[in-house]
Amino acid sequence: MKLIQILKLSIIPVLTVLSFVSTSNKVLADYLNSQGSGGNYRYELWSTDDNSNYYLKIWLYEASPTSSPYRTTPGFDSTREALIHFDCNYAERNLPECPK
Repeated sequence: MKLIQILKLSIIPVLTVLSFVSTSNKVLADYLNSQGSGGNYRYELWSTDDNSNYYLKIWLYEASPTSSPYRTTPGFDSTREALIHFDCNYAERNLPECPK
């Protein structure tokens, strides 16, 4: 009888801790920072939950808002870097920061 009581008392705290650990991993998410357009494309600028990495989801301008992105870029270190990439490579803007 004591063994069953000991098991009951030890299982509840263990399950509680495991549920908190699994929940904390599930709530990590990426965040939409901004959206815009240029040239024949539109974009959404996303960041990781700790703002350490940014990436762009890019669609053709006429594409449906519910369609999958035309392209998702690799990560950038800042929003500025990501938006310069969009302006230079998709919006066809002539910025001093654009590679020649």
